[in-house]
Amino acid sequence: MSKALQAVRGMNDILPDDAEVWEQFEDIVRGWLHSYGYRPIRMPIVEPTPLFKRAIGEVTDIVEKEMYSFEDALNGELLTLRPEGTASCVRAAIQHNLLFGNPRRLYYYGPMFRHERPQKGRYRQFHQFGIEALGFEGPDIDAEHILMCARLWDDLGLEDVKLEINSLGSSEERAAHRAALIVYLEGHKDSLDEDGLRRLYTNPLRILDTKNPDLQAIVEAAPKLADFLGEASLKHFDGVQTILKDAGLPYRINHRLVRGLDYYNRTVFEWVTTRLGAQGTICAGGRFDGLVAQLGGKPAPACGFAIGIERLLSLWQECGGEAERLIPDVYVVHSGEAAQRAAFRVSEALRGVGFSITLHCGGGSFKSQMKRADVSGAPFAVVIGDDEAAVGEVSLKPLRDGGEQIRIAMDVLPATLADRLLESEEDDGSI
Repeated sequence: MSKALQAVRGMNDILPDDAEVWEQFEDIVRGWLHSYGYRPIRMPIVEPTPLFKRAIGEVTDIVEKEMYSFEDALNGELLTLRPEGTASCVRAAIQHNLLFGNPRRLYYYGPMFRHERPQKGRYRQFHQFGIEALGFEGPDIDAEHILMCARLWDDLGLEDVKLEINSLGSSEERAAHRAALIVYLEGHKDSLDEDGLRRLYTNPLRILDTKNPDLQAIVEAAPKLADFLGEASLKHFDGVQTILKDAGLPYRINHRLVRGLDYYNRTVFEWVTTRLGAQGTICAGGRFDGLVAQLGGKPAPACGFAIGIERLLSLWQECGGEAERLIPDVYVVHSGEAAQRAAFRVSEALRGVGFSITLHCGGGSFKSQMKRADVSGAPFAVVIGDDEAAVGEVSLKPLRDGGEQIRIAMDVLPATLADRLLESEEDDGSI
């Protein structure tokens, strides 16, 4: 016997019970996005490797350590499974001239891939909703993105989710801060860990985001980017804060919030929780005004954010969120050749007028089929034997309220079933 194959470590199957939760959650999120005027876009899972090196930055953990990259054996092209969605979305917008004339509000959904150490809330294949606003310059769109998130958390009934914001300023301001930061860190070279030494001259800003407890005192005393912000950057950041204050949304300015991707500028933000242990960020984003030009397009402002689905679902369930179980309206039970043929006709007729039907397949006694009907959760069973089939009738049997089974003509079944379902909904107070 051949050895059974397993899924790739960190790339998980989502089984039916969980997959139904995912689908209902996705429907909630899509409705939320549409209510803000965002439209869907879908990009390939595989992209040219240079796209991510150029967008994310060569000296980042993602590019250096985490990307699934390979050479196409057919043509030698260097390809990568997308580790995030923003670069792909901007590439698509440039390639298809989506920014010609009007700004765009876009969203995408799907799997992303990073070769990380698998742990709760952090997987090698994970899923994101990504939201991008392309062509919007003012602080109003930054604030809209933050307020959008707040509304989603409220809709989901999430607790203990807090907002952190910062401004990374312009590229010139970051360059001045970078120079000062390098001088400062050079004075603490002997105390830096291996990761800090490696990044000292390539990406010193990321050292400020270190989780090493031995470096916390050093990074706390480091020059702050906020002290290098010019008038325009401060005005933009103040504009964001004004809208958040007007909305009554609490937030904390975190000067060490730098984000892990090089393309960010000005506003950056994260929504964090203490309910998920170390992996506390459930949503993050900000402004990336230079990325469109960086990827070969005409310069255009842009900002966006991404939501990690696995983490958000964990938090939703931690806060008592529960998806409604999807159950059929009817389970169709049958026995006999003529009954089976009639069962197919009846099932399709009911589906044709909008009912959800599970048709028993695989044979078995009436008793075993009724057990399946009960497990399905359906409120009614339609029972067909050869005798019923011969005269064009079925038996309609209530499964939940102890009502009496009735025998009716097939042609009146849809109307009768509709009435019975309405009665059962009224009895349990669901409408």
